Amino acid sequence: MGYLTTAEVAELLHVKPDTVRKWRQEVGKGPRWTRWPGTRLVRYESAEVERWRHAGQKG
Repeated sequence: MGYLTTAEVAELLHVKPDTVRKWRQEVGKGPRWTRWPGTRLVRYESAEVERWRHAGQKG
């Protein structure tokens, strides 16, 4: 199980990183994300991003 950065998710989904960041601000939009404990780092589980993408969901 790997983790992706915001930039990597944006590239995979063919959107801008700012779009992915905006999704984080809006409940229920975009793939699920996590903030690593004790840091400000945001990561996305690669399998979750793939599930979200294949479900055809949009921001």
